[in-house]
Amino acid sequence: MAGEIKGIIDTIIARRSKGNPTIALTTKTKFILKGIDPDRYDRASPDDPVIIAKVKAIAVEMGVGI
Repeated sequence: MAGEIKGIIDTIIARRSKGNPTIALTTKTKFILKGIDPDRYDRASPDDPVIIAKVKAIAVEMGVGI
């Protein structure tokens, strides 16, 4: 299923920010600092198991359930 990475990232950002654009931007910045650029992925991006594992680990660190 292509785009799983984008879906997970969007879910994490939405759950953390709860509609607050400042928190959404801060969350994106945290992803970048951890080596994942959210803007690099879209719905057509191939799913890489290594990246999916990293994103899920970041979600756990941020306290967001997926």
